[in-house]
Amino acid sequence: MMYSIYHFWKHLIHNRASFSKIANLSEFQFDETMLSCVNKGIFPDLAIKLNKDSSVFTGGELIELKDSKSYNVASFNSTVPTGKKNIRKIISSEHGTIFLQMQKAGDDVFSLEERDVYYLIRGRKSIYQKICLVHGSFFETVNIKELISKSFSQVLDETLVGSDIPADIKETLGSIFSEHFLFSRVRSVENASVKLRFRVLTEVKPEGNILNSKMYPDILDNSINLVVPYHTDEEKVDIVSKVDLVLGERGVQGIKSFSIKHPFNGWFAVFQTSL
Repeated sequence: MMYSIYHFWKHLIHNRASFSKIANLSEFQFDETMLSCVNKGIFPDLAIKLNKDSSVFTGGELIELKDSKSYNVASFNSTVPTGKKNIRKIISSEHGTIFLQMQKAGDDVFSLEERDVYYLIRGRKSIYQKICLVHGSFFETVNIKELISKSFSQVLDETLVGSDIPADIKETLGSIFSEHFLFSRVRSVENASVKLRFRVLTEVKPEGNILNSKMYPDILDNSINLVVPYHTDEEKVDIVSKVDLVLGERGVQGIKSFSIKHPFNGWFAVFQTSL
């Protein structure tokens, strides 16, 4: 049996009637035979199993669930959205929950270190909803370290207005605070009766809001969409061939395919069907 984000999407569209019946995405009956881990409250919410034969599909994609009661993508509270993650940075210990789940599922966990990240996004508006299984590069148009560093530099600029601190010192301070893990740790101060945890809350701009009808009118009400990036015609052909292979000749007949252009990050192939 093969596993991939394409097989996961096939399961979603075959069971799409369920989306109108569930209050939260976590209630969806995902096919756990294709999943190597299922979590709540930690990244990733879901992970696809790795394939023994990875010549066509590697598997191993990481999935985060994002549910919203509007056509705005829900805030990212735990991790800054990204297109790829190194599994070693997620699994800090070989005795950790995620590692043990993946190992029990039969994965050689570190055989594929760089994993593609997808976000299963649902937005609701009145009697309508939009569902997108979208690659994380739709949101990561600036490298995470650069994003955090430049954001912190803005704080420094606002705080140090009129100061004589050299620009290179400001740049150094900004680069020091470019790592996300520095904010996520609990800080304990001597004689303090409370601990502090600084968290990076990520909110999506209109340009990155795939549910925004003005920015992305082709993402229709009551539709379910797979959204995958491509940079060359060859990459697009490969994506289409994988969809065709997974869905089969009859399955693709009800699928509309087109491309959308992200204003900051190029082209994405979209495969859409109605809910």
